[in-house]
Amino acid sequence: MLYSYFSSADSSPIYSSSCQLQGQFHLNGMHKTGDVVLGGLFEIHFFSTYPDLSFTSEPQQPTCYGFDVIGFRLTQTMAFAIDEINRNSNLLPNVTLGYSLYDNCNTLGVGFRAALSLASGLEEQVILHQSCEGPTPVLGIVGDSSSTRSIAISTVLGLYRVPMVSYFSTCSCLSDRKKFPSFFRTIPSDAFQVRAIIQILKRFGWTWIGLLISDDAYGLHAARSFQSDLGPTSGGCLAYTETLPWGNNPAERKRIVDVMKKSTARVVIVFAHEGHMIDLMEEVVRQNVTGLQWIASEAWTSATVLQTPRLMPYLGGTLGIAIRQGEIPGLRDFLLQICPDLHHNNSYGNNMVRFWEHTFQCRFAPPPAGWVEAEGALCTGQEDLESVETEFLDVSNLRPEYNVYKAVYALAYALDNMLQCEPGRGPFSGNSCGNLRLEPWQLVYYLEKVNFTTSFGDQVSFDVNGDVLPIYDIMNWQWLPDGRTKVQTVGEVKKSVTLDFSHSYLLTHVCSESCPPGTRMARKKGEPECCFDCIPCSDGMISNKTDSMECTSCPEDFWSSPQRDHCVPKKTEFLSYHEPLGICLTATSLLGTFICAVVLGIFIYYRRTPIVRANNSELSFQLLLSLKLCFLCSLLFIGHPRVWTCQLRHAAFGISFVLCVSCILVKTMVVLAVFKASKPGGEASLKWFGAVQQRGTVLVLTSIQATICTAWLLSSSPAPHKNIQYHNDKIVYECVVGSTVGFAVLLGYIGLLAILSFLLAFLARNLPDSFNEAKLITFSMLIFCAVWVTFVPAYISSPGKYADAVEVFAILASSFGLLVALFGPKCYIILLRPERNTKKAIMGRGTTNS
Repeated sequence: MLYSYFSSADSSPIYSSSCQLQGQFHLNGMHKTGDVVLGGLFEIHFFSTYPDLSFTSEPQQPTCYGFDVIGFRLTQTMAFAIDEINRNSNLLPNVTLGYSLYDNCNTLGVGFRAALSLASGLEEQVILHQSCEGPTPVLGIVGDSSSTRSIAISTVLGLYRVPMVSYFSTCSCLSDRKKFPSFFRTIPSDAFQVRAIIQILKRFGWTWIGLLISDDAYGLHAARSFQSDLGPTSGGCLAYTETLPWGNNPAERKRIVDVMKKSTARVVIVFAHEGHMIDLMEEVVRQNVTGLQWIASEAWTSATVLQTPRLMPYLGGTLGIAIRQGEIPGLRDFLLQICPDLHHNNSYGNNMVRFWEHTFQCRFAPPPAGWVEAEGALCTGQEDLESVETEFLDVSNLRPEYNVYKAVYALAYALDNMLQCEPGRGPFSGNSCGNLRLEPWQLVYYLEKVNFTTSFGDQVSFDVNGDVLPIYDIMNWQWLPDGRTKVQTVGEVKKSVTLDFSHSYLLTHVCSESCPPGTRMARKKGEPECCFDCIPCSDGMISNKTDSMECTSCPEDFWSSPQRDHCVPKKTEFLSYHEPLGICLTATSLLGTFICAVVLGIFIYYRRTPIVRANNSELSFQLLLSLKLCFLCSLLFIGHPRVWTCQLRHAAFGISFVLCVSCILVKTMVVLAVFKASKPGGEASLKWFGAVQQRGTVLVLTSIQATICTAWLLSSSPAPHKNIQYHNDKIVYECVVGSTVGFAVLLGYIGLLAILSFLLAFLARNLPDSFNEAKLITFSMLIFCAVWVTFVPAYISSPGKYADAVEVFAILASSFGLLVALFGPKCYIILLRPERNTKKAIMGRGTTNS
C-alpha cells in the first residue's frame, strides 16, 4: 500500500494535511484482534472480473464471483485452529492470537495485494486515524493455495523474511532456499509427488504414459521432474506431453484429446487443476474416449465436481495422489456455530452472507453491494444449517483443511518456543531472546526448528528446504453397480508405495512388451525409449535378465544355451574311445596287433621250415615286432590328449616305422647281396651282410630317428592344446606338433627310407633266385608310399579329431599293407600249401622261374 503525507504549509489546494491511501481497493477479508496476529490467504471465490481500464475514470475494483464452499471452510478451519490454541493453556499461555484472513479470488493481483496488506499492516478499511497508523503487521501468513501466487508473493515477502506457510502450493521450485528463504509448507513438494506417482507406475509395470500439465509453474515443474526421473531408473517414458490451456480454447482441447485418442499409451497422468479437468472431460465425453487409466495429481484427486454419473464411465478406476487426510476434532461443531452477521457491514459479514445465500439458495434483501444477486427466496438468517445436505459440514475427508490446521499450529509452536527462551541464552546476537515485538525473521529461525505431533498422530517438521515430511494417500475412484460413486483410500506413500486392494482389472500399459532373457533391447529410431524391438543374442552371448540393453559374452570355455539365457560348458571334442570312430580304429589297431602276434607265432612254430629260413627269419621276426609296435602306437592317438601322450605318440610312431622300414631295407639289401654273391667272385659281398651287419644297420638307421625325436622333444615338443577356432561352440582338444620342422624331418626320414627300399626292391624284383622277396617288398613299399603321400594333404585339411583319425588310418593302412604284402603269401603256403614249404619245392620253383 502506498500512502501520501502532505505538509500543511503547502498552499497548493491539491495537498492535504491528512493521511490518505492511494487507491480505493477494498479487500474481502475477516479479522480478529489479538496480541499476535496471523494472516491467511484463501480462495473464497473461484473467479474475478476486472472492468475495462480506459484510465479516463477512476479504475474500479474487480468483482469476485463463484462462491467456493471448500475455500470458505478453509478460512473457518484457520479460525477454529486459532480459537483452539487460545483455549489451550499449555500452548502460548497468556498470549491471544488474532487473525486477518483475505480472499484472493483465485487471482494473482488480488492475492498479491492482500499479502502486501498483511505484511505492512495497512489496509484502507482498518486505518485508525490520520497519522496512518493501523494494526500491527502479521507475524506470519498461512497461504497461498496456488504455486503461482506463492512464488510471486514469497519472492517479495522473502526480501523482508516474513514467514509464509502454504497449505496447498506444491511446486518443487519453491524448495529453492536462496529464492524463497522464508517459505514453508505443510503439503509435500511436487518432487515427492512425482516420485510417488513413479512408484505407482513401477508397482503396476506401466511404462508407456501420456502426461497432461497445466500451463503454469505447477504443471511445468512437474513435467520437468517427470522427464528427469521417469526414464533410466523406472524404465518408463512419455508417449506425449501436452499443456492444457487456460480459459476457453476448444480447438486446442480438441487437438489434445485427438492426440490421446490416437496414442497407444492408455495411462494418462494429469498434473493440472480442477478447472482444467472440467474443460478437458467435456471434450473427452464428446469424442467418447474410453479405456484410459487416469492418474490424478493432488490438485484434482478429491474433486467431487468430476465424480458424476456422466463422467464416471470415463473416469472410473482413476488412481490419484491425495494429500494426507487427517482428523480435526471439534471442527464440525465450530462450523455449525457460524451465522450471517446482518448488522455489521464488514467483509466477514459479506462472506457469511454469501455463504448463507449459496447454501440455502436464498437472498438477503437488499443484497450486499458489489455482489451478484442470488436467485431464490428471501433469507431470514435463522435457517438451520444442519438441516441441509452440504459438503461444508462433511469433515470425513479433511485434506487441505488438515494442512491449514498444521500450518497454524506450526506458527503457534514456533512462537511458543520463542517465548520460552531464557534471557541470556537465546539464539540471537548477544544471546538475546525474542518477545512479542519480535521481527518476522526471528520467527523464521524457530519455524526451521519446529517439531511437534498432531492429535491425529502425524509428525510435523520442516527440512532444510522448508518442506514437510512427505506422506500421501492413494485414492481409487470406484463406480458402483448402483450408479453411485465411491472414492476410497487404497494405500499410502511414505518411503515406498503400500497398496491394499486388488488390481486384477488393471491392464499392463507398455509401448513394447518386455524383452525376455536371451534377447536385448534395440531402440526404434525416432521413437521414445520405451518403444523397442527384442533382438535375440548372437551365438556365444547371453542376457540373463528381462529388458537387457546388451548381451554379454560367455567365458572362453563356455557357450550360450539354446535359449541364450545362460552359459553352458562348451562341448569337448577329441578322438574318444567311446565314439564309433574311435571304437572302430581301436578295434582295428588291436586286430592288427593280434594278427601280428599270430603271424609271429606261426613263424616261430615253423621257424625250421624252408620258407621261413629262406626269408631271413631274424629280420622277419624283427619286422613283425616293429609292425606290432606300429599297430599299438596308433592307440596313443585315441583318447584325451595329455602331455605324455602328445610327446610319445609321434616319437613312438616315428621310431616304430623307421624300425619297420629299416628291416625291409636291410632285407632288400640282403637280397641284392645274395644275388651278387651267387656270381663268380661275389662271395665277399655276403661277408659284409652277415647277421651282425644286418642288426647293426637296423640299429643305426633306427638310432638316427631316435636322435631326431629326442632333439624335437627337447627343443619344441608336442603339447596338448584347446582349439576354439574350428568350432565356436566346441573345444577341440588336440596335440600341436610344436616344431613343424621336427615333424617334417621325422616324416621325411621315414619317407626317405621307404623310397630307398622301394627303389632297391624294384631293381631286384626280377632277380632269378628261388627265394627272392623283392617283388613282395616292391609291392609293400608301393602301398606304403601311396598311403603316406595321400596322408599329407588329408592331414593338413582335416580339423580337430579328424586329423588324428587320418593319421591313425594312415598308420593302420600302411601297417596292414606291409603285413599282408610281406607275410600273406608266406602264411598261405605255410598253412594251406604245406607241400610247397619244402626245399625241393622252393628250389624247383626257383628253377622254373629262372
